[in-house]
Amino acid sequence: MARAVHDVRYAACMLATLLAAAALAAPPARPNIVFIMSDDHCTQAISCYGASAAPGLIATPGIDRIAREGMRFDRSSVTNAICGPSRAVMLTGKHSHINGFATNDQKFDGAQQTFPKLLQAAGYRTEVVGKWHLSSDPTGFDHWDVLVGQGDYWNPTFVVDGVKTVREGHVTDIIHREAVARLGALAEGARQGTPFALLLHHKAPHRNWMPQPRHYALFRDVVIPEPSTLFDDYAGRSTASSMQAMLVSRDLSWEYDLKVEARRLQPEGKPAQLDQWMANELGRFPAPVRDGIGGTYLAENDALYAAIGGMDARAQTSWKFQRYAKDYLRTAQGVDDSVGGILDELDRLGIAQDTLVVYTSDQGWFLGEHGWYDKRWMYEESFRMPLVVRWPGRIPAGSTSDALVQNLDFAPTFLEAAGAAIPADMQGKSMLPLLRAGGAQDKPFREAVYYRFEESKGPHTVPRHEGVATDRHKLIRFLDLKDDAGRPLLELYDLEADPDERTSLAGRPSHAALEAALLGRLEALRAQYRAP
Repeated sequence: MARAVHDVRYAACMLATLLAAAALAAPPARPNIVFIMSDDHCTQAISCYGASAAPGLIATPGIDRIAREGMRFDRSSVTNAICGPSRAVMLTGKHSHINGFATNDQKFDGAQQTFPKLLQAAGYRTEVVGKWHLSSDPTGFDHWDVLVGQGDYWNPTFVVDGVKTVREGHVTDIIHREAVARLGALAEGARQGTPFALLLHHKAPHRNWMPQPRHYALFRDVVIPEPSTLFDDYAGRSTASSMQAMLVSRDLSWEYDLKVEARRLQPEGKPAQLDQWMANELGRFPAPVRDGIGGTYLAENDALYAAIGGMDARAQTSWKFQRYAKDYLRTAQGVDDSVGGILDELDRLGIAQDTLVVYTSDQGWFLGEHGWYDKRWMYEESFRMPLVVRWPGRIPAGSTSDALVQNLDFAPTFLEAAGAAIPADMQGKSMLPLLRAGGAQDKPFREAVYYRFEESKGPHTVPRHEGVATDRHKLIRFLDLKDDAGRPLLELYDLEADPDERTSLAGRPSHAALEAALLGRLEALRAQYRAP
């Protein structure tokens, strides 16, 4: 009898021990959230996505670690591929025409509902460090430390809880340093029972691509492969593709973008506005930085000055592409350094297991594809955005998803993870079921996505357009352009047969049924999202 009692007590003790261990190992019901976002970082420049811009040359171990320890989304996209509007969509979970911020020249209404405000109401401490770019001051944050406008790469001005301050150094390192400092304080609060949401938003690798000095030599002695469409003539598309000002060959500025002295190339000419701005900016830099930039490009620039008289237009474009692509990749490398450092800091603080980490960009980017830099278009390079998510114990490590998710879905995902109600007027969907299931879907997360771009009068003159994309097809409708019959101009692509989107199938009798079906789906999404 005594032995039986002993066995029962021993079993009860072991059960209690196991339950306690499981409770310690299990992630909390309400995780901390670290939302890292860069500006204009494309999947072509990230090694866990294959780094198609330069396979084997590009390495992004920080971002790759999130994917390795969590989930990589392969079909994530934006609703409007331009900086400020994309940020507004992420904050509100609503399309641009609903949240009121469709173009960069507008001002975000900070009084409206956002996920940081809802997290605050749910007991979270919310903070943002880095790029904001919404014209109005941040709201819904217990602490904010953001760049003025686009921000400068060197010695940038920040606004800290309403007070301007200039900090010395490179903007990526400054943002990282301030975020690490905040993590220490936030971790202490989390240990006392107050979870946090930290938005860490980098300026890099936004134009004009200024790397940290430690990355000046990166890619110096290699050749970045030219995209197969670098010299695209758009023969298979509509006239829309020719109505832009974002050509590597024509629209990059020698001094501002490429760090080449325009006056050496055109001694009698008047400097372009951007080139004059860059000359003034260099004068503002600390002397070691200015000298470092000059020395970094000196030999290559001298060779260009000597050779340019004998270079045809194609050769000049190839030279511009190399300089542009390398500086873009060098600048992006600093962002990956920061991502890796943040993960290390979470480990050091002992809160990695309790923290949901997201890395994304505000949209994709053209790294020479179709001869372009910049974004805006619904074509794949700018439409697609990187998205990797880690939450130890909740997201199976090394999982992937081809679900059609969008930046529209961030707000509801964060809210559901935090145990907060998702407002009925949010237009996105929570990705949490996908994350927990390792990407498995009983039914498609979404059959199709809607896209709308409005800023045709912006600096790159990309025509206004909207469109619908499924897992295989894409239909783009240009809102201000007409075909020969006076109807809105259309482009139609089969992404499986034509992944580079070189040949539009719109108007072909062989694809009339597909075109009609996609037009019907576009109208259904317009109605669902209350598009104008």
